[in-house]
Amino acid sequence: MQIKVKYNKTFAIIAFGIICIAILINLLKKDIWDVNESKLSEAVFAIGHSVKTVHLQDVTPFEWDRVYSFTPYTPKEDIYETVGYKWDAISETVNEGMNQLVFLKDGKVVCYLYGYPENNGYGISFESNNHQGINVLSIKDDLNFQVERSNSVVYLKN
Repeated sequence: MQIKVKYNKTFAIIAFGIICIAILINLLKKDIWDVNESKLSEAVFAIGHSVKTVHLQDVTPFEWDRVYSFTPYTPKEDIYETVGYKWDAISETVNEGMNQLVFLKDGKVVCYLYGYPENNGYGISFESNNHQGINVLSIKDDLNFQVERSNSVVYLKN
């Protein structure tokens, strides 16, 4: 009987340890949109100083088929509705000059850029036939962007 109790206690300790490790791994794992934003930032920072134009696909090291740019003060409910689902606890832009871009691939968010270009070190801006403050580009659109630099911030403008 004592062996059975010892076996059950050992099994419970091992099971608890495995559950703790699984939770820890899940907490440390970054979402794909955060991972891809880091890759995008690295690619933008790697643009040579003599480069004047880039094709957006050349600086997005992930697959995407649509990118939305939301003007300042766009309610997050409108962003979720446009994207098609609530994927993260996003914030609304609170001031002019902030970026809020969402890259999608097959209807799923693959990259999310939010904040002031001065804080991020780079900014991406474009205009299209917008609808209620929402600009959208497809992978089939003109994706040539002008590269501008100011105070060590890289700006990509279409």
